Amino acid sequence: MNIYDQLLERGYIAQCTDEEGLRRVLSEEQLTFYIGIDATADSLHAGHFLTLVVMKRLQEAGHRPIVLIGGGTTLIGDPSGRDEMRNIQTVEDINEKAEKLKAQASRFLDFSDGKALMVNNADWLTQLNYITFLRDYGPHFSINRMINMESYQSRLDKGLTLLEFNYMPMQAYDFLHLFREFGCKAQMGGSDQWSNIIGGIDLIRKLEAEEAYGLTFNLITTSTGEKMGKTVKGALWLDPEKTSPYEFFQYWRNVEDQSIDTLLKRYTFLELDEIDKLTSGEGQALNKAKEVLAFELTKMVHGEEEATKALDAARSLFGSGDSGDLPAVELSRDQLGNEWLTVLTDLAIVPSRSEGRRLMQQQGLLLNGEKLTDFAAVLIEEDFPEGEALVRRGKKVYTKIKLVD
Repeated sequence: MNIYDQLLERGYIAQCTDEEGLRRVLSEEQLTFYIGIDATADSLHAGHFLTLVVMKRLQEAGHRPIVLIGGGTTLIGDPSGRDEMRNIQTVEDINEKAEKLKAQASRFLDFSDGKALMVNNADWLTQLNYITFLRDYGPHFSINRMINMESYQSRLDKGLTLLEFNYMPMQAYDFLHLFREFGCKAQMGGSDQWSNIIGGIDLIRKLEAEEAYGLTFNLITTSTGEKMGKTVKGALWLDPEKTSPYEFFQYWRNVEDQSIDTLLKRYTFLELDEIDKLTSGEGQALNKAKEVLAFELTKMVHGEEEATKALDAARSLFGSGDSGDLPAVELSRDQLGNEWLTVLTDLAIVPSRSEGRRLMQQQGLLLNGEKLTDFAAVLIEEDFPEGEALVRRGKKVYTKIKLVD
């Protein structure tokens, strides 16, 4: 089966500029394609994770991905999906973030022997002369057409700056540059990038008289329409310092039942018939499917060892591991916001505050598999996935804490 049809079958594809043309290219030649990631944060998140999975699939099918780190476009800021202008960052901050993003992307793709490329658009965008750029490329962009595009239209009422108005031409120039330098014929990205992608395709057609392609991916949402990958603490990050492997595992372990089939198809490399078997049941069977999803994704991002540790901790938490019947205590929900040190002392999990501090200093207290070392840490809802938390004191003493109303 053509890789395009595989992506279609798994539900990735939202829009394509030329479905038959792209399918043909993917069948007959090695396609060089790119996905851009602006350096607005120092870590990739769950949304980027999905695009990296698609890039990995295409690479395994024989095609060449380019990861474009947007060190240059981040200086401007993409108005797409934004109610207000992004904060202006310094060049130093952007470069520091770009280096971290490069390291994370390298875990998913094979960059050896030119099999994948990683470039930073600051290398060419910051060298442009603005007057020359306007004279050479400005005539190819219609203001009337641009302001009717969704990425700009949503901002017209609240104000769209000249700075942001330059974003689409700059991204279009990226595509043109990659086409000329590396033979890149396709840009892919989230569905919010459709207008920007079309701008690049038009520029290549006008200046090079060549055909290029655009493909966007479906946004993964919950049953209420909320974007997947949002947690109580914010985004679901791939950096273990921002989202621990256990938190990452628990996020996917606790997704709603209606999402499990979609997530297994789009985020994992399991065969479709295996996914059908995992999702054909109800209740406990679906919990097993969620466990598989969480393990597979945590393994991809953090490695098998961390995934196994998270799985063991989760099984202990839900009473399905080797820990047997763990001692359990109940805690009123109105205790949320109190310090963990106080609560653990009140519940007699630690004999005193001083002993609790000593255990924290010696990294002998674990909450849901993660070391609890901050004396001032307070209880939050996310500490109680499915209403329970697991505290480990020392190496073998476990206690379940059940949150009750």
